[in-house]
Amino acid sequence: MFEGLSTALITPFRDDAIDETALRDLVERQVAAGVDQLVPCGSTGESATLSHFEHGKVIEIVVSAARGRVGVLAGTGSNNTREAIELTHHAKAVGADGALLISPYYNKPTQQGIYEHYRAVAGQTKFPLVTYNIPGRTGSNIAPSTLARLADLPHIVGVKEACGNIAQIGEVIARCQEDFAVLSGDDALNLPIMAVGGKGAISTASNVAPEAVAELVRACRDNDFAHARKLHYRLLPLFDALFVETNPIPVKCALELMGLIASAEVRLPLTPITEANRERLQVVLKELGLL
Repeated sequence: MFEGLSTALITPFRDDAIDETALRDLVERQVAAGVDQLVPCGSTGESATLSHFEHGKVIEIVVSAARGRVGVLAGTGSNNTREAIELTHHAKAVGADGALLISPYYNKPTQQGIYEHYRAVAGQTKFPLVTYNIPGRTGSNIAPSTLARLADLPHIVGVKEACGNIAQIGEVIARCQEDFAVLSGDDALNLPIMAVGGKGAISTASNVAPEAVAELVRACRDNDFAHARKLHYRLLPLFDALFVETNPIPVKCALELMGLIASAEVRLPLTPITEANRERLQVVLKELGLL
């Protein structure tokens, strides 16, 4: 489950509040583009600056807007295991199909601590969980040996890999059973990760170009890597531009430029994109025919 393309949805704000109309419209666009799942309240969704009420509200809106047409993999991670359990219970209760949980950040648990964290959430919630390995944000790396142990637990069904190390990701794929979904968490590595056995991607870029990213993922799943390479190199300037500043600053700017959200507003400590990078992003969007 949770294979194929998942879009890590932004959370649109307007006057420091969730723009529900814009969020529902974004969901409709993603469904029409043929994505397989939606991921609200991840890093791209600015979960770190959402209140608990807002976090729950975003997931409820996305589940309601999706209406079962695509899966919803709700971000429920925390560096507090009890809080992660509470958030996951809520996502389950409001109709999400599973939960994506970032590895505990800041407190830098040992590998055993990481294992026990996920084991506790899985055991308490009995809900399909996808682990999320992104050492650049968490300060710790989930080792392949730890992921292999986690993959043997009931309810832990996959990992979003954003460690940036293809050799490590290949080892994870080799160590885990066939039905454990290793998913790319880095758009520039969607192709190579799927080439070594990954089952799909959780993408930031598909906020902007969902049809093209979905086509790339489908080509990889069909083993049509010649076509996938063409798409990869066509999209590579977009992948680069969307990470020229901290995610989701550029992707929100792109959606504003495209007229898909009213405001590229982000919350402190994130700040608006610089003018130079805004211009760079605009050039890339025009070259791809998105403006």
